[in-house]
Amino acid sequence: MKTTTLLLALNSSAFAESPENFSPIDGVPATSEKSNYNLFNPTPNSLLRELSPDRPDATESPLTVDAGRFAVEMSLFDFRRDSGVESTTWGAINFKAGLNHNTDLQTIFNLYDGTEGGPDGFGDVTLRLKHNLWGNDGGSTALALIPWIKIPTGELSNDEWQGGLIIPLGINLTETIGLGLMAEIDYIHNGTLHEFEFLHTAVLGFSLNEKTGAYAEYIGIWKEDSYEAYLAGGMNYSVNEHLILDFGVQSGLNSHAEDLGIFTGFTKRF
Repeated sequence: MKTTTLLLALNSSAFAESPENFSPIDGVPATSEKSNYNLFNPTPNSLLRELSPDRPDATESPLTVDAGRFAVEMSLFDFRRDSGVESTTWGAINFKAGLNHNTDLQTIFNLYDGTEGGPDGFGDVTLRLKHNLWGNDGGSTALALIPWIKIPTGELSNDEWQGGLIIPLGINLTETIGLGLMAEIDYIHNGTLHEFEFLHTAVLGFSLNEKTGAYAEYIGIWKEDSYEAYLAGGMNYSVNEHLILDFGVQSGLNSHAEDLGIFTGFTKRF
């Protein structure tokens, strides 16, 4: 999976919760009763934590989907331009299932990838397991571990297995401002051989009003022979406690980075 696809398919948000409190770690206080729920015994609506998607920014949320509940995150449209070459992805989906109080399973795939003058089709499948270490239901910080693996199954596959580990941290700065930090190390195939990549991000999320939030983000990607730097920003709108709409823009800051990215999508919880 090339880095641009990684940023799309694993697109994230440490602060895209329901914007009534647009910070990474607020939620329902944890109780011994809530920890007893699992995939086959769903958490009731009255005990759900605030919805915290892994999109639209590149910084993952440290919060998981509640036990026994499901969420669909979809990038409806993602446009990229780099050195005059344009590519478009439609329907990048992240399907999440809450396994228990602190862990969810995620299945990620692109319904359609297309590059100008190149091939198009269905993308590979990526599996991720997010485990929250602390802060899932309140506190000043939250931390999670997210191991992932890409399975070469798509029409546009490079026929190589890839994987990595993501470590997102969320920090409440004020009641309306949150800070997200993320480190990620990946083992990917560059077209010739496998190599390690290191991705790091920092994002500030802001509550604009009861329904609307915004974010500003820095993204850095270190490879063996280059470093890519990006500045990104966007907004989201909470239709209700189970549905969030979002929009984002990403701009390259150096010659190794992609020139431009524009994307929009939604998150729906069931």
